[in-house]
Amino acid sequence: MRVIRLAITPSTQDVARRLPVGSAVVADHQTSGRGRLGRAWDSPPGASLLASFVLPFRDLALFAAGVAAARACGPEVRLKWPNDLYVEGQKLAGLLAERHGDRCVVGIGINLSWAPEGAAMLDRDREELLADLAGELEDWFGATDEAILGAWRERSMTLGSWVRIELDGDRFEGLAEAIENDGALIVGGRRVTVGDVVHLRPAPPLAAG
Repeated sequence: MRVIRLAITPSTQDVARRLPVGSAVVADHQTSGRGRLGRAWDSPPGASLLASFVLPFRDLALFAAGVAAARACGPEVRLKWPNDLYVEGQKLAGLLAERHGDRCVVGIGINLSWAPEGAAMLDRDREELLADLAGELEDWFGATDEAILGAWRERSMTLGSWVRIELDGDRFEGLAEAIENDGALIVGGRRVTVGDVVHLRPAPPLAAG
């Protein structure tokens, strides 16, 4: 993989989307880093692994990237639908997958030496983690949909949890029951493809009868 290293850039995603498959962009600092739904991703210079990888587009790209990142980070890492990595209930990393024709640009931000209040950090060397992540991404982007979803379910912190779905002013709660073959989340019998998932503890008791 050809790696382009930058001291500072608005967003590694913006640089990577112009590059061919097999490229990666790594930055010490982003001035306009972004996550899912256009949210900002901020961290001090040198405190995180901030990288974007250019891969062949495939269905379930976000889920393949999630499994790859979780495996690279360690066995204790769990996946929150659809794109976050958690350790012991605290957010460690976020993922973003954007399609550009026949390519997919996967952006990953992992807290290493700094994290926002209430978030987790990973005590890993950045270059070692980058190499592990690149290898896992190559492997999982070549895996079958069945293998990807199976591995994602095994690491899921969302399935089996009582959650609240928030989307454009619509909110509802229910049990996160399943992940469908296209990555949709089934909550209380409803199909969810976009929106925020808030994990609620403890789960409300089941109604009598």
